[in-house]
Amino acid sequence: MPSESPSGGTSGESQPSSAEPLAVWALLVLVTVCVAVTYARLPSSELYHVSRSGLSGGLSRALVFIDFPLALAAIALALVAYDRLAGRAAAVLALLSILLSALVAWPGVVDQADLDVKAVNVVPAFGVALALMLTAWAAWRRRVTFAAKLPLDPARVITAVVLVFGALPWLLAEAGFSVSDVPGLGRIFLGEQIGRAGGGETLQVVHLGHHHGADGLYLALAALLLSRTLPRLGRLRGLASAYLALMLAYAAANYVQDFWTEQVVKRGWTTRAIPSLLHPSLSLGWAAILSLAACVELGAFRWERRFPPEQ
Repeated sequence: MPSESPSGGTSGESQPSSAEPLAVWALLVLVTVCVAVTYARLPSSELYHVSRSGLSGGLSRALVFIDFPLALAAIALALVAYDRLAGRAAAVLALLSILLSALVAWPGVVDQADLDVKAVNVVPAFGVALALMLTAWAAWRRRVTFAAKLPLDPARVITAVVLVFGALPWLLAEAGFSVSDVPGLGRIFLGEQIGRAGGGETLQVVHLGHHHGADGLYLALAALLLSRTLPRLGRLRGLASAYLALMLAYAAANYVQDFWTEQVVKRGWTTRAIPSLLHPSLSLGWAAILSLAACVELGAFRWERRFPPEQ
């Protein structure tokens, strides 16, 4: 008989493994391949802060992408997988995955001004690989199913649709194309128009290749999907919920910051830019991120995870 966990869930062999992490991995692997292909086929002069082209350039940028933002999502994925697995071996692997993935926050591991791969980038990538292994282990040991319909699913769908639509310029740039070349969308979004960057540098408003606004999109979609696993989790439910709320708030902030810069400020509608929110700091922006995370956790995730999980 399954035993009741302190968080109100159950922890027993009858509990299924969640399919949502597999969907998140499918998304992240697809984007990683897209990044590798785009940076391999385009010259570095058309991309942002990279110096390598060809296959080495594609693999280099893909590994940096695995560090950021994938390592942030890998922390949540490791938590969810370990909650389904339990046991000493799973605990060691999950802790190692989380610690290695968290190294991406160390200054200099990923530098937006230099996105060529460095030896240190292998360390968080190894944490991501461990998280993938844990997810596969959990899926192999348990029956894999998606969670039944949850109260916040309509809000999840609406949020995802809005985010994906606003991110179309980044998604096209990820694949190596400009939104300006797409009939209709070129009238809605800025793309290949030339704008002025810092230091007098001129770039396309939406340069080809990867954008940190797209990082925000992928992290947000991952958080929305993984939050559906919360009612099924046991002893790590509260920790996973708090982390997913913070991940969603961080993702939303960086999405809005990049969109505001490219589609509002560079359009000339205002000169008030939102400062970078990529790194934690004592700032109003980060106070807003933490406040939003608290609202998501207390007003949404905590409320929803009180509903009994349906098998």
